[in-house]
Amino acid sequence: MAQSSFKIAKLKYGGGGDWYANKTALPNLIKFCNAQMKMNIYSEEDVVEVGSSDIFQYPFVHMTGHGNVVFTDSEAKNLRNYLISGGFLHIDDNYGLDKFIRREMKKAFPELSFIELPYNHPVYHQKYNFPDGLPKVHLHDEKPPQGFGLIYQGRLVCFYSYESDLGNGWEDQSVYNDPEEKRQQALRMGANLLDYALTVF
Repeated sequence: MAQSSFKIAKLKYGGGGDWYANKTALPNLIKFCNAQMKMNIYSEEDVVEVGSSDIFQYPFVHMTGHGNVVFTDSEAKNLRNYLISGGFLHIDDNYGLDKFIRREMKKAFPELSFIELPYNHPVYHQKYNFPDGLPKVHLHDEKPPQGFGLIYQGRLVCFYSYESDLGNGWEDQSVYNDPEEKRQQALRMGANLLDYALTVF
């Protein structure tokens, strides 16, 4: 069996929020990407802390949760350095993350604000085509799904999926009993994110 070429990681953060949510999500996304796009990713995700130098090993880091997030100044600086040196962060609001993540990402990028990405952005048109932007996996507040980005010197360094719940869509089918087509849409969008991250790493 060929050796895996790289790993991806889930971000562990302070503040009390459940950074560890969606246990089957990343392994399922990895399995999908390896099968459909021959990405050769190690089958299990790693866990990496915001302030760890290990973060620089990963081309793609995924962050999720429902609650509070707190970055120390040194963690915010480390995350900034990771992202401006070629890393990519996907933040998936698992419902309740929004006000915290907007505040904390300002510590890393005080000069930037999240902007809603237009539907013609490459992240929606990698291997899979999403002409109307993010798929809607779970209702939550019944708002339309939105994809926000932090753009640093012309490069998308952080993609923030809001009111979409992509990570829940990646979970084992038995967790939420989502329709298979909805799960496939979520996995395809996740694959696009990973594919995009790899082209800029």
